[in-house]
Amino acid sequence: MTPILQAINVRKAYAAHVALDDVSLDIPERSIFGLLGPNGAGKTSLIRIITQITAADEGEIRVRGQKLHPGHIADIGYLPEERGLYKKMKVGEQLLYLARLRGLSRPDATQRIKGWLERLDLKPWAEKNVEDLSKGMQQKVQFVATVLHEPSIIILDEPFSGFDPINANLIKDEILALRDKGATIIFSTHRMESVEELCDNIALINRSHKVLDGSVRDIKNTFRSQTYEVEGRGRLMVTHPDFEVLEHKDRENGHFYDVIRLHAGTSPNDLLRYLIGNVEVHAFRELIPSINDIFIRRVQETMPESLLETTPA
Repeated sequence: MTPILQAINVRKAYAAHVALDDVSLDIPERSIFGLLGPNGAGKTSLIRIITQITAADEGEIRVRGQKLHPGHIADIGYLPEERGLYKKMKVGEQLLYLARLRGLSRPDATQRIKGWLERLDLKPWAEKNVEDLSKGMQQKVQFVATVLHEPSIIILDEPFSGFDPINANLIKDEILALRDKGATIIFSTHRMESVEELCDNIALINRSHKVLDGSVRDIKNTFRSQTYEVEGRGRLMVTHPDFEVLEHKDRENGHFYDVIRLHAGTSPNDLLRYLIGNVEVHAFRELIPSINDIFIRRVQETMPESLLETTPA
């Protein structure tokens, strides 16, 4: 898939602190791209460079092959983690003002605002001041302001902060719809379950360096460990030349739960044939690591030993 946005060998330092060190990314067009990393990893620094709030010390950002320039701002929507609404303005007036700043005509802006307010159940709040809204409602207003001018690149920094599960799902549906209509979404979050649900591709930044990137499917396949959960009734051999029992639990009435890792050259079918010949199988499933598991593992792998020794397992 053709990248709509590229970071090429980007470096950014603030005095003695290096925020980004030789970071390169390809963000595919019409995709949801997860930009992940612990606090202080460099994610926000990269976002600020893309949105031209600051500039890279070295390297460059390219949009559709062109070096980033001020004209690209009109094609980017940015929802920062720290919100910036005018609390004394009415919701409708504020959205109209922000839309006009983005170059929309009053009739176009009014029509789009009406549609978004209806979709996000904000219509009854249009004449209320922002300060009268809950945190979740304000978040929805800011989301509308971010996408109202229909940018082709949308950057969302912790977009689900302050949402209850119902409104979080509502925004997830809108993000997917925007992707399906042609937008590219760069999505920064600490909620790994949202990454699993939404992202096509991810990159993990830790301590100013990119330490992992690729499609979610490919990354999860890379971290597969040939490990399986087995539930059933009977008794398995604890040692076997083709597999290793990592965890065993006896349950009532002769039932058991085991976690089994296959040795090299052993297939899942080999294990299943052995199980069927020796026990009554009730469940058999592969343990595929979650993005959360992979995130923790890669961050710990790239931590200096001095820090790792003081970090709880």
